Amino acid sequence: MLNNFLDNMKSLAVSDRITTIGRTSAFVLIVGVWALLNPLRAEELPPLPEAEPQILTTPRIANSDPQSSLIPTTVFPLGEESLRVEPYGSLWGNIYYSTSRTNPGPFTLWVRSEEDQGESSLDVDARRSRIGARLFGESVEVGPEIFQTRGRVEVDFFGQFLTENRAGVRLRHVYWEVESESSRYLIGQTDDVISPLLPGTLNFAVGRSAGNLGFRRAQFQAEKTYRLGKHSKLILQGSLNQDIVDDFPTDPGIRRESVDWPVIESRVAVQFESPLASERPATVGFSGHLGETGFDFLASGPPPLSLPPADDVRIKTWSINVDFEIPLSEVTTFRGEWFRGANLSPFLGGIGQGVCPCLRRPIHSDGGWFELDQQWNPVWESHFGAGIDDPEDEDSLLGRTQNSFVFGNLIFQVNDRLSTGWEVTWWKTLYHDERAGLIPAADLTPRTPGEAVTLEWMVRYNF
Repeated sequence: MLNNFLDNMKSLAVSDRITTIGRTSAFVLIVGVWALLNPLRAEELPPLPEAEPQILTTPRIANSDPQSSLIPTTVFPLGEESLRVEPYGSLWGNIYYSTSRTNPGPFTLWVRSEEDQGESSLDVDARRSRIGARLFGESVEVGPEIFQTRGRVEVDFFGQFLTENRAGVRLRHVYWEVESESSRYLIGQTDDVISPLLPGTLNFAVGRSAGNLGFRRAQFQAEKTYRLGKHSKLILQGSLNQDIVDDFPTDPGIRRESVDWPVIESRVAVQFESPLASERPATVGFSGHLGETGFDFLASGPPPLSLPPADDVRIKTWSINVDFEIPLSEVTTFRGEWFRGANLSPFLGGIGQGVCPCLRRPIHSDGGWFELDQQWNPVWESHFGAGIDDPEDEDSLLGRTQNSFVFGNLIFQVNDRLSTGWEVTWWKTLYHDERAGLIPAADLTPRTPGEAVTLEWMVRYNF
């Protein structure tokens, strides 16, 4: 029975995956290296014409960062130059009720199986509050281009903790960048280049592990912008990133290690005038990444295969992605993303699973999300959307095989700083364990789906 099982595992369509990886590699390397190495002396672009003021603002994303600060700016003299520091932050609390327990609890990545959980839960949390500072330095002239220099430091309170009311600080952003009319260069930790959009859900995880790919990591990033016409432009982005190994953090028999080359990311995007909303641009982007994660398997793997120890195992991580943001009117926007890739746990894809511990192979996954944003008037807005992350069942013997959600919310902007909102979300997570009959029944992992409806109320004050 075990031999038949292994034969079935080996019968996967390997050639199709190799072709996909090859195409992705070529795309990422060509665009990413070009953007990184393109000289600074590129011709400066004329500024785009400013749009006329709109009566209604564009939809605000619930998890976006505050754009300005109430705290007075501080200027530090540095010889003949100066450094301007602008503190900012958010005081952000929420009450979160779920009809079945979710992981990790105060927000949702996926629903736990009803076999080992299933009871309802309530969380009152303030750890998503954040503080930060923007730094603005003097301009720098390089050839024909004038670069503005600036930086950013931001933390929240989802670091390690003993109890929920003794939370640790977690670094979100820390970087320094220079930007001109046509170029931008950044070094530090910030968001991934790939899949740059965030759904407008109130859930703090913003659809991670449920269709929204990408996170934050240390990187060197470069960006070039070219005018294609009066109302359109081409954006090329590339980055060299720290290799993050996310799987098996607590397994004493597995040692995780970064490899000797960076993860490469790149994106090509076109911004153009929307035919349905002339004052608001539409954007379509294509992106991808390529890298490796490393492991030393110090002990035999779990049964039934019980693979022997192995040193310096290298497993590819890659993705191809599409993102779009299309205004349908001055107050309505359709937006979303799609991805296909393998070993995506470092990017919060594959429902948090990158490598199967039994097979020691990458887990392939498809997914994405979409939403409709509606600005009802200057103070009321809504977001309605859905997402799915669907790993291939054949790539693992146990774990999560599908994760999906559907959400709708209503947000009230009390004033320029204070907002509150309500959201209802339906979640469903599927599980499997293909080792039945091959190992003792008591050692099998849960296979019953997890399903939950979550209700959330949040209050956020930006300063």
